[in-house]
Amino acid sequence: MLRSILVALDDTPGAIAARDVAIALARRTGATLTAAAVLDRPHTQDPHEAVPAGGGAFKERRDAALARRARQEAEAAFAACATAAGTQAFEPLLLEDAPEPALLSACVEHDLIVLGRDCTLGLEENEDGVAPVIQALLKDAARPLLVVPPGTAAGSAPQGEVLVGYDGSLPAMRALQLFALLGLHEGRAARVLSIGETAAAAQAVAEPAAAYLRCHGMEAGAIGAVDASPGDALLAEAARRPTGLMVAGAYGTTGLRAFFFGSTTQSLLRDAPCPLFVHH
Repeated sequence: MLRSILVALDDTPGAIAARDVAIALARRTGATLTAAAVLDRPHTQDPHEAVPAGGGAFKERRDAALARRARQEAEAAFAACATAAGTQAFEPLLLEDAPEPALLSACVEHDLIVLGRDCTLGLEENEDGVAPVIQALLKDAARPLLVVPPGTAAGSAPQGEVLVGYDGSLPAMRALQLFALLGLHEGRAARVLSIGETAAAAQAVAEPAAAYLRCHGMEAGAIGAVDASPGDALLAEAARRPTGLMVAGAYGTTGLRAFFFGSTTQSLLRDAPCPLFVHH
């Protein structure tokens, strides 16, 4: 059962959607909610930055201005979160470090990390629309991520089914188990997608995962795709039927275990029409 949620705040559309999704999850499950803003002091106040002769005073003024702006943006994010949360309590958390180490350290105390796929978290850039911090968290965090695209609605009624990418690997099993144990399906039905040389072979891989979800009280079915890339197959299936949440494991060398290291990862994170629950 979900007990503690960490959501990363900033003013990007995805982060705002992630904030609202996290608030709705906390309200529905009774989990505690921590809302984190990142000051990114290593980039706003870098003591090792080279400056030209006579430039020390300018750097000091610039660093002070950057620090003030970062704190003002954090305070604005907390205020907006309070407005959105209403009666839902949350703990504001101000993180001083750069985004990657700050969130890696903070996530240890929580069950789930929720963040917008386009979030900037201080001065971090995301030219392709996918926050670089996501890759760091996928690689090194001990907790699952819920990556939320801009425009995601956080209404109380579940919208769309759960689509699970599954290949029978340990990462896929872990992601499936955590998804079920945290109770994130919100009453949605699920369909488990696997890939094989034939549809029957693929469905045979998917069926045990669907059975596992049924053991946890979910309505779940198995489907197979033939000789397709995991990312393309998942996105095509998400387009074919209304999908409110996608679930996948990460890491490894083949199939769904590999796609989080390459271009397919980026395309799924960038193009998924709904939040993506992912864990290694």
